[in-house]
Amino acid sequence: MSGFRAFKAKVPIEWSQNLYITLVRGLPGTRKLHRRTLEAMGLRRCHRTVLHSNTSSIRGMIQQVKRMVVVETEEMYKARKEAEANHKALRPPLVVRHSIPAAGSSNMS
Repeated sequence: MSGFRAFKAKVPIEWSQNLYITLVRGLPGTRKLHRRTLEAMGLRRCHRTVLHSNTSSIRGMIQQVKRMVVVETEEMYKARKEAEANHKALRPPLVVRHSIPAAGSSNMS
């Protein structure tokens, strides 16, 4: 599954107070209007996330650059960050014990 589809919202964004907007596609080769819209939202680099309140003007900006950004609600953002933290968490070390043969039971002749 692509990174873009992994972020796709599962609930309507109208239900959330705040929106987490992440830029998932690069700026080179895009229209100047789209670049200016992204800069107005505070997105200047790929894979950066900004927080905006859910207003009609922000939703209009999102609609204009929807192929380049991913919108998450607060619950979705927190769940994703928690999953990433669990994935990066330290795991217990793998312990391998090799048995040492007893001194009297060697097969050397």
